[in-house]
Amino acid sequence: MSSALPIPSGQDDVPERQLTTKDGWRQFIAQTSKMPKQLSRRQWRELPRPERERHDEDRIDHHTRMLVVATSIIDHTIICGSRLVLLNRHAVSARRGLIVSGLAGTGKTTAITQLGLRHELKDRARHPGITDRIPVVYITVPPAATARMIAVEFARFLGLPVRTRANMTDIMEAVVGVLTDTRCGLVLVDELHNISLATRSGAEVSDTLKYFSERIPATFVYAGINVEEEGLFAGTRGGQMAGRFTLIPTSPFPYNTEWKRLVAQLETNLCLLEHKPGTLTQLDRFLHTRTGGMIGSLLLQIRGAALDAILEGTEKVTRAGLERVPLDHTAQQRSVPARPKKGGRR
Repeated sequence: MSSALPIPSGQDDVPERQLTTKDGWRQFIAQTSKMPKQLSRRQWRELPRPERERHDEDRIDHHTRMLVVATSIIDHTIICGSRLVLLNRHAVSARRGLIVSGLAGTGKTTAITQLGLRHELKDRARHPGITDRIPVVYITVPPAATARMIAVEFARFLGLPVRTRANMTDIMEAVVGVLTDTRCGLVLVDELHNISLATRSGAEVSDTLKYFSERIPATFVYAGINVEEEGLFAGTRGGQMAGRFTLIPTSPFPYNTEWKRLVAQLETNLCLLEHKPGTLTQLDRFLHTRTGGMIGSLLLQIRGAALDAILEGTEKVTRAGLERVPLDHTAQQRSVPARPKKGGRR
């Protein structure tokens, strides 16, 4: 986990930033992030006022898109996903897939999008100058999804026009035809927990995804919140999925060497005028207790405190500054010590 990877984001002057469209995904693949020049308070003051303001805006933008360290979950997802892509290369049926499942805020979306990023960059390297390929598709399962909604999500990513009364079969055939012709090799499906196999519509959505996976010569990778506990592997449909998909569980980070390295790497990406290196690493246990080991909460804390430091002029991240950034509800629940039961031993 020595390298830093980009997280999904886009330029402020680009209106289309959704990963669930082909253009948005390509912007994610093409984006580059350059850290603003590190200046001291004295050097900053010596800049002409317009340049100071521009430098501050660049630093603010930098902290809204801070790099994410490649965690063990991201590394494991990339390795397993890349292996399955190779194993499925000549498969004509029963292709193997991957499911990343765990609590919200444990890095599932980051893991599968980094897998998609790696796959697309490798595909481009193998086929230089060819622009009509679509190596990766990324969609999310809408709440209360129906089979038609899933088919439309695929069509929307590809930019295919879908009329209100369009025949479901025609939509699916168009999607399969385009993705086969453009050599799609990886299909990422996020928010899988929005599918309930206990309902008729949920079962139909599952069948639609299975149909796509059989018709499109690609590896399917799913991500969702605790999907194995929501009955995804139950019954006949669930049994088929359990027999074909590898499960990668995600969870809060324990307080260990990886957590310490993660905090240290994030500190190197701070661009503040007076921040003293090592301040955050000295607070790594405090950060773990406060965030409950949740990577999403950690990013919120550090990025929020860095933005406050620029806007308020303190130009450094401190424990007091971190404490002023409100926690998300999940992290709040995890960071509150359990109260002793009434009448129990103290």
